Amino acid sequence: MTFSFSAAVAARGFEVALSVAPGETVAILGPNGAGKSTLLGLTAGLLRADSGRAVLDDTVLFDSVGGSFTPPHRRGVSLLAQEPLLFPHLSALENVAFGPRSAGVPRAAARATARHWLAEVEALDLADRRPAQLSGGQAQRVAVARALASDPKLLLLDEPMAALDVSVAPALRRMLRRVLAGRTVLIVTHDILDAFTLADRVVVLDGGRIVDQGPTREVLERPRSAFTAGLAALNLLVGVRSQRGIRLADGSEISGASDLAVGAAAAAAVRPSAVRVSLDEPAAANRLRGEVLDLEPRGDLVRVRSARLAADLAPALVADLDLAPGAAVWFAFDESDVSIYAG
Repeated sequence: MTFSFSAAVAARGFEVALSVAPGETVAILGPNGAGKSTLLGLTAGLLRADSGRAVLDDTVLFDSVGGSFTPPHRRGVSLLAQEPLLFPHLSALENVAFGPRSAGVPRAAARATARHWLAEVEALDLADRRPAQLSGGQAQRVAVARALASDPKLLLLDEPMAALDVSVAPALRRMLRRVLAGRTVLIVTHDILDAFTLADRVVVLDGGRIVDQGPTREVLERPRSAFTAGLAALNLLVGVRSQRGIRLADGSEISGASDLAVGAAAAAAVRPSAVRVSLDEPAAANRLRGEVLDLEPRGDLVRVRSARLAADLAPALVADLDLAPGAAVWFAFDESDVSIYAG
Protein backbone atom coordinates (compact mmCIF):
# COMPACT_ATOMS: atom_id res chain seq x y z
CA MET A 1 0.00 0.00 0.00
CA THR A 2 1.51 3.35 -1.03
CA PHE A 3 1.84 5.85 1.80
CA SER A 4 2.39 9.54 1.11
CA PHE A 5 2.86 11.99 3.96
CA SER A 6 3.39 15.74 4.22
CA ALA A 7 2.77 17.64 7.45
CA ALA A 8 3.84 20.57 9.58
CA VAL A 9 3.42 21.13 13.32
CA ALA A 10 4.61 24.64 14.18
CA ALA A 11 4.83 24.14 17.95
CA ARG A 12 7.28 21.26 17.42
CA GLY A 13 9.22 22.81 14.55
CA PHE A 14 8.18 19.83 12.46
CA GLU A 15 7.92 19.93 8.67
CA VAL A 16 8.37 16.62 6.87
CA ALA A 17 7.32 15.10 3.55
CA LEU A 18 8.01 11.49 2.61
CA SER A 19 6.53 8.49 0.85
CA VAL A 20 6.73 4.74 1.38
CA ALA A 21 6.33 2.29 -1.47
CA PRO A 22 4.15 -0.83 -1.16
CA GLY A 23 6.00 -3.57 0.72
CA GLU A 24 8.85 -1.23 1.72
CA THR A 25 10.32 -0.99 5.22
CA VAL A 26 11.70 2.47 6.02
CA ALA A 27 13.80 3.10 9.12
CA ILE A 28 13.37 6.51 10.76
CA LEU A 29 16.55 7.64 12.51
CA GLY A 30 17.41 10.80 14.40
CA PRO A 31 18.52 12.17 17.77
CA ASN A 32 16.09 12.75 20.62
CA GLY A 33 13.69 15.55 19.75
CA ALA A 34 14.25 15.13 16.00
CA GLY A 35 10.55 14.54 15.27
CA LYS A 36 10.38 10.75 15.07
CA SER A 37 7.56 10.42 17.61
CA THR A 38 5.71 13.31 15.96
CA LEU A 39 5.84 11.50 12.63
CA LEU A 40 4.42 8.32 14.15
CA GLY A 41 1.80 10.21 16.15
CA LEU A 42 0.53 12.09 13.10
CA THR A 43 0.42 8.89 11.04
CA ALA A 44 -1.40 6.91 13.74
CA GLY A 45 -3.91 9.70 14.36
CA LEU A 46 -2.70 10.52 17.88
CA LEU A 47 -1.69 14.06 16.85
CA ARG A 48 -3.16 16.59 14.46
CA ALA A 49 -1.06 18.53 11.95
CA ASP A 50 -1.34 22.29 11.51
CA SER A 51 -1.17 21.68 7.78
CA GLY A 52 -0.57 18.83 5.38
CA ARG A 53 -2.04 15.71 3.90
CA ALA A 54 -1.43 11.97 4.32
CA VAL A 55 -2.87 9.21 2.14
CA LEU A 56 -2.56 5.45 2.68
CA ASP A 57 -3.58 3.60 -0.46
CA ASP A 58 -7.07 5.03 -1.09
CA THR A 59 -7.65 6.30 2.47
CA VAL A 60 -7.04 9.98 3.29
CA LEU A 61 -5.68 9.92 6.83
CA PHE A 62 -5.82 13.70 7.15
CA ASP A 63 -6.07 16.71 4.87
CA SER A 64 -5.81 20.20 6.32
CA VAL A 65 -7.23 21.81 3.18
CA GLY A 66 -10.32 19.62 3.01
CA GLY A 67 -10.61 19.43 6.79
CA SER A 68 -10.78 15.63 6.77
CA PHE A 69 -9.40 13.52 9.62
CA THR A 70 -9.82 9.76 9.74
CA PRO A 71 -9.97 8.45 13.34
CA PRO A 72 -7.17 6.11 14.42
CA HIS A 73 -9.25 2.91 14.44
CA ARG A 74 -10.32 3.40 10.81
CA ARG A 75 -6.90 4.16 9.32
CA GLY A 76 -5.62 0.64 8.69
CA VAL A 77 -2.54 1.54 10.74
CA SER A 78 -1.10 -0.49 13.65
CA LEU A 79 1.35 1.05 16.11
CA LEU A 80 3.70 -1.16 18.12
CA ALA A 81 5.24 0.84 20.96
CA GLN A 82 8.46 0.22 22.90
CA GLU A 83 6.47 -1.47 25.66
CA PRO A 84 4.16 -4.36 24.67
CA LEU A 85 1.12 -2.74 26.38
CA LEU A 86 -0.80 -6.01 26.46
CA PHE A 87 -4.15 -6.15 28.23
CA PRO A 88 -3.24 -7.67 31.63
CA HIS A 89 -6.59 -9.43 32.12
CA LEU A 90 -6.50 -11.24 28.76
CA SER A 91 -4.47 -14.27 27.68
CA ALA A 92 -1.94 -13.93 24.90
CA LEU A 93 -4.45 -15.52 22.53
CA GLU A 94 -7.22 -13.07 23.45
CA ASN A 95 -4.79 -10.13 23.24
CA VAL A 96 -3.95 -11.06 19.67
CA ALA A 97 -7.60 -11.75 18.80
CA PHE A 98 -8.64 -8.32 20.11
CA GLY A 99 -7.97 -6.50 16.83
CA PRO A 100 -10.00 -8.80 14.59
CA ARG A 101 -12.79 -8.95 17.21
CA SER A 102 -12.92 -5.13 17.31
CA ALA A 103 -13.33 -5.15 13.53
CA GLY A 104 -16.39 -7.39 13.83
CA VAL A 105 -14.77 -10.76 13.06
CA PRO A 106 -16.60 -13.65 14.79
CA ARG A 107 -14.90 -15.05 17.90
CA ALA A 108 -13.87 -18.39 16.35
CA ALA A 109 -12.38 -16.75 13.27
CA ALA A 110 -10.60 -14.13 15.38
CA ARG A 111 -9.05 -16.84 17.55
CA ALA A 112 -7.96 -18.75 14.45
CA THR A 113 -6.26 -15.60 13.17
CA ALA A 114 -4.64 -15.09 16.58
CA ARG A 115 -3.29 -18.64 16.60
CA HIS A 116 -1.89 -18.12 13.10
CA TRP A 117 0.05 -15.00 14.09
CA LEU A 118 1.21 -16.46 17.40
CA ALA A 119 2.63 -19.32 15.39
CA GLU A 120 4.25 -16.87 12.96
CA VAL A 121 6.10 -15.13 15.80
CA GLU A 122 6.96 -18.49 17.40
CA ALA A 123 4.76 -17.89 20.45
CA LEU A 124 1.86 -20.31 19.97
CA ASP A 125 2.89 -22.18 23.13
CA LEU A 126 2.23 -18.95 25.06
CA ALA A 127 -1.41 -18.68 23.95
CA ASP A 128 -2.92 -19.38 27.37
CA ARG A 129 -0.58 -17.22 29.43
CA ARG A 130 -1.42 -13.82 30.85
CA PRO A 131 1.05 -10.93 30.29
CA ALA A 132 2.32 -11.18 33.88
CA GLN A 133 3.52 -14.70 33.06
CA LEU A 134 5.56 -13.60 30.03
CA SER A 135 9.18 -12.48 29.81
CA GLY A 136 9.96 -9.21 28.04
CA GLY A 137 10.88 -10.94 24.81
CA GLN A 138 7.81 -13.17 24.92
CA ALA A 139 5.51 -10.21 25.56
CA GLN A 140 7.01 -8.31 22.63
CA ARG A 141 6.45 -11.29 20.34
CA VAL A 142 2.80 -11.38 21.39
CA ALA A 143 2.56 -7.62 20.80
CA VAL A 144 3.94 -8.07 17.27
CA ALA A 145 1.37 -10.80 16.63
CA ARG A 146 -1.39 -8.51 17.93
CA ALA A 147 -0.26 -5.69 15.62
CA LEU A 148 -0.25 -7.99 12.59
CA ALA A 149 -3.51 -9.79 13.41
CA SER A 150 -5.52 -6.73 12.43
CA ASP A 151 -3.94 -6.95 8.95
CA PRO A 152 -2.78 -3.30 8.87
CA LYS A 153 -2.06 -1.54 5.61
CA LEU A 154 0.79 0.25 7.41
CA LEU A 155 2.70 -0.99 10.45
CA LEU A 156 4.47 1.51 12.74
CA LEU A 157 7.22 0.18 15.03
CA ASP A 158 8.53 2.51 17.73
CA GLU A 159 11.91 1.12 18.82
CA PRO A 160 10.59 -2.42 19.26
CA MET A 161 13.89 -3.69 20.70
CA ALA A 162 14.61 -0.79 23.06
CA ALA A 163 13.12 -2.34 26.21
CA LEU A 164 14.56 -5.81 25.64
CA ASP A 165 17.63 -7.48 27.10
CA VAL A 166 20.50 -7.56 24.60
CA SER A 167 20.43 -11.37 24.66
CA VAL A 168 16.79 -11.37 23.48
CA ALA A 169 17.01 -8.73 20.74
CA PRO A 170 18.78 -10.83 18.05
CA ALA A 171 16.05 -13.49 18.03
CA LEU A 172 13.29 -10.87 17.87
CA ARG A 173 15.14 -9.06 15.08
CA ARG A 174 15.30 -12.27 13.03
CA MET A 175 11.61 -12.87 13.64
CA LEU A 176 10.72 -9.34 12.55
CA ARG A 177 12.77 -9.65 9.39
CA ARG A 178 10.72 -12.70 8.46
CA VAL A 179 7.21 -11.50 9.34
CA LEU A 180 7.69 -7.98 7.94
CA ALA A 181 8.72 -9.20 4.49
CA GLY A 182 6.41 -7.69 1.89
CA ARG A 183 4.70 -5.36 4.38
CA THR A 184 4.66 -1.58 4.36
CA VAL A 185 6.46 -0.51 7.54
CA LEU A 186 7.88 2.54 9.29
CA ILE A 187 10.31 1.62 12.08
CA VAL A 188 11.80 4.17 14.47
CA THR A 189 15.11 2.97 15.86
CA HIS A 190 18.42 4.12 17.32
CA ASP A 191 20.09 0.82 16.50
CA ILE A 192 22.09 0.69 13.27
CA LEU A 193 21.71 -3.09 13.24
CA ASP A 194 17.91 -2.70 13.10
CA ALA A 195 18.31 -0.44 10.07
CA PHE A 196 20.72 -2.77 8.27
CA THR A 197 18.72 -5.89 9.12
CA LEU A 198 15.14 -4.69 8.60
CA ALA A 199 15.04 -1.58 6.41
CA ASP A 200 15.10 -1.13 2.66
CA ARG A 201 15.55 2.60 3.06
CA VAL A 202 16.54 5.09 5.76
CA VAL A 203 15.18 8.57 6.55
CA VAL A 204 17.20 10.68 9.00
CA LEU A 205 15.40 13.46 10.90
CA ASP A 206 17.00 16.32 12.82
CA GLY A 207 15.25 19.38 14.15
CA GLY A 208 11.95 18.32 12.61
CA ARG A 209 13.42 18.13 9.09
CA ILE A 210 14.76 15.38 6.84
CA VAL A 211 18.55 15.76 6.67
CA ASP A 212 19.37 12.53 4.85
CA GLN A 213 17.53 9.71 3.12
CA GLY A 214 18.14 6.90 0.68
CA PRO A 215 18.91 3.18 0.48
CA THR A 216 20.05 1.90 3.88
CA ARG A 217 23.62 0.93 3.02
CA GLU A 218 24.22 4.08 0.97
CA VAL A 219 23.08 6.42 3.74
CA LEU A 220 24.92 4.63 6.54
CA GLU A 221 28.14 4.21 4.60
CA ARG A 222 28.08 7.74 3.12
CA PRO A 223 26.44 9.87 5.85
CA ARG A 224 25.70 13.55 5.37
CA SER A 225 24.83 14.44 8.96
CA ALA A 226 26.85 14.22 12.16
CA PHE A 227 24.15 12.09 13.79
CA THR A 228 24.15 9.52 10.98
CA ALA A 229 27.95 9.42 10.97
CA GLY A 230 27.97 8.81 14.71
CA LEU A 231 25.37 6.08 14.38
CA ALA A 232 27.43 4.42 11.65
CA ALA A 233 30.64 4.86 13.70
CA LEU A 234 32.29 6.97 10.99
CA ASN A 235 34.27 10.18 11.06
CA LEU A 236 32.56 12.81 8.90
CA LEU A 237 34.40 15.79 7.42
CA VAL A 238 32.57 18.30 5.23
CA GLY A 239 33.83 20.93 2.81
CA VAL A 240 34.14 21.45 -0.95
CA ARG A 241 35.74 19.32 -3.64
CA SER A 242 39.31 20.36 -4.39
CA GLN A 243 41.93 19.13 -6.86
CA ARG A 244 43.43 16.89 -4.16
CA GLY A 245 40.21 15.73 -2.58
CA ILE A 246 38.23 17.93 -0.18
CA ARG A 247 38.99 21.35 1.32
CA LEU A 248 37.66 21.85 4.86
CA ALA A 249 36.33 25.08 6.34
CA ASP A 250 39.66 25.92 8.00
CA GLY A 251 41.51 25.63 4.67
CA SER A 252 43.11 22.24 5.35
CA GLU A 253 42.79 19.58 2.67
CA ILE A 254 42.14 15.87 2.69
CA SER A 255 43.40 13.81 -0.24
CA GLY A 256 41.17 11.20 -1.82
CA ALA A 257 39.60 10.11 -5.09
CA SER A 258 36.19 11.35 -6.17
CA ASP A 259 34.14 11.92 -9.32
CA LEU A 260 32.73 15.18 -7.93
CA ALA A 261 33.37 18.41 -9.80
CA VAL A 262 35.87 20.80 -8.19
CA GLY A 263 33.99 23.31 -6.04
CA ALA A 264 31.02 21.03 -5.33
CA ALA A 265 29.85 20.51 -1.76
CA ALA A 266 31.53 17.36 -0.51
CA ALA A 267 31.78 15.06 2.49
CA ALA A 268 34.46 12.60 3.48
CA ALA A 269 33.98 9.51 5.66
CA VAL A 270 36.80 7.71 7.48
CA ARG A 271 36.53 4.77 9.86
CA PRO A 272 38.10 5.31 13.32
CA SER A 273 39.96 2.03 12.88
CA ALA A 274 41.84 3.58 9.93
CA VAL A 275 43.00 6.65 11.86
CA ARG A 276 46.46 6.78 13.47
CA VAL A 277 47.49 9.05 16.35
CA SER A 278 50.94 10.48 17.06
CA LEU A 279 52.52 13.21 19.14
CA ASP A 280 54.84 14.36 16.35
CA GLU A 281 53.65 15.58 12.95
CA PRO A 282 53.50 12.56 10.61
CA ALA A 283 54.57 12.49 6.97
CA ALA A 284 51.13 11.26 5.86
CA ALA A 285 49.31 13.32 3.21
CA ASN A 286 46.17 13.30 5.34
CA ARG A 287 46.92 14.69 8.78
CA LEU A 288 44.95 16.96 11.07
CA ARG A 289 45.96 18.55 14.37
CA GLY A 290 43.58 18.01 17.29
CA GLU A 291 43.13 18.06 21.03
CA VAL A 292 42.02 14.92 22.83
CA LEU A 293 38.54 15.45 24.25
CA ASP A 294 38.00 12.04 25.83
CA LEU A 295 39.09 8.41 25.90
CA GLU A 296 36.42 5.70 25.76
CA PRO A 297 37.17 2.00 26.30
CA ARG A 298 35.46 -0.07 23.60
CA GLY A 299 36.18 -3.76 24.15
CA ASP A 300 39.85 -4.37 23.44
CA LEU A 301 40.34 -0.88 21.95
CA VAL A 302 40.19 2.71 23.18
CA ARG A 303 38.39 5.37 21.15
CA VAL A 304 40.37 8.62 21.20
CA ARG A 305 38.18 11.58 20.27
CA SER A 306 38.91 15.14 19.21
CA ALA A 307 36.47 17.75 17.96
CA ARG A 308 36.79 16.52 14.36
CA LEU A 309 38.13 12.97 14.41
CA ALA A 310 38.10 9.77 16.43
CA ALA A 311 40.60 6.92 16.33
CA ASP A 312 40.43 3.39 17.71
CA LEU A 313 43.77 2.48 19.31
CA ALA A 314 45.18 -0.41 21.30
CA PRO A 315 45.35 0.36 25.05
CA ALA A 316 49.12 -0.19 25.03
CA LEU A 317 49.57 2.54 22.40
CA VAL A 318 47.36 4.93 24.37
CA ALA A 319 49.59 4.30 27.39
CA ASP A 320 52.81 4.68 25.35
CA LEU A 321 51.60 8.05 24.01
CA ASP A 322 50.45 9.05 27.51
CA LEU A 323 47.18 10.28 26.05
CA ALA A 324 44.75 12.19 28.24
CA PRO A 325 42.05 14.82 27.70
CA GLY A 326 43.70 18.06 26.66
CA ALA A 327 46.69 16.43 24.94
CA ALA A 328 47.63 17.90 21.55
CA VAL A 329 48.07 15.16 18.93
CA TRP A 330 48.12 14.49 15.21
CA PHE A 331 45.51 12.31 13.51
CA ALA A 332 46.53 10.70 10.20
CA PHE A 333 45.00 8.30 7.68
CA ASP A 334 45.67 7.04 4.16
CA GLU A 335 44.01 8.27 0.97
CA SER A 336 42.72 4.73 0.33
CA ASP A 337 40.75 4.87 3.60
CA VAL A 338 38.80 8.02 2.61
CA SER A 339 35.44 7.93 0.89
CA ILE A 340 34.57 11.30 -0.71
CA TYR A 341 31.04 11.91 -2.00
CA ALA A 342 28.45 14.64 -2.51
CA GLY A 343 27.83 16.63 0.68
